[in-house]
Amino acid sequence: MELSNVVDRLDEELGTADYADLDASANGLQVGPDEAEIERVAFAVDGVRETFDRAIEADADLLVVHHGLSWGGFDRVTGRTYDRIAPLIENDLALYVSHLPLDGQQELGNAAGVADVLGLEDRTPFGELGPEYIGQRGTAADAYAPDELRERLEDTLETDGEPVQHLDFGPDEIEDVAVVTGSGVDWLGEAAAADADALVTGEGKGKAYHEAQEAGIHVFLAGHYATETFGVRSLQDLVEEWGLETTYLEVPTGL
Repeated sequence: MELSNVVDRLDEELGTADYADLDASANGLQVGPDEAEIERVAFAVDGVRETFDRAIEADADLLVVHHGLSWGGFDRVTGRTYDRIAPLIENDLALYVSHLPLDGQQELGNAAGVADVLGLEDRTPFGELGPEYIGQRGTAADAYAPDELRERLEDTLETDGEPVQHLDFGPDEIEDVAVVTGSGVDWLGEAAAADADALVTGEGKGKAYHEAQEAGIHVFLAGHYATETFGVRSLQDLVEEWGLETTYLEVPTGL
């Protein structure tokens, strides 16, 4: 399949253009020629030297990641930036990136994947960012005790053995759950205002402790990486349906 065809289909599926003015990431094709023939596609959470090298070893023509190289553009392609980009160009490996579009996609996205793990029903978009959303909210089929929800996340997410942190300030039973993956703790106020029992996200900030305590809401910090494997895995399944060979590169950070 032609690279331009793969890119166009991914952009359409993810609504990439809708986030153009909202995301610091340069979503879409970040590195690659105008045209190339794609036979094998690798998928990873992070676009870094390790995943580039492993994609090259896997003989991939395209690497699809959640976190890419360009966050507002480059001033210079030198030093570590050069060292990261050089293997892509030298080995004809194209790089496709989907950051916030992959968070907000309500069926294939990261928040949707966490909601699947928790068995949430009656889901609605959550985590407003301008006119778009980057998360999801739903109701547990059976109410969780706080420890049960934490254990569910630890048992199913790729936490690299790290425990899920829990700010235990909410009710004894958790039914209404908001999910914003990665660095989603800034939406804690929105979750509390919506009367959610819990916010599930990746990583926290110091102020989150007191904000959660004052709002009377649970916050589960399951790891930035661990909460953001779902989107790229869903894209892998989609691209396989298009008839391309795929491989997933698991590089957990424990963070």
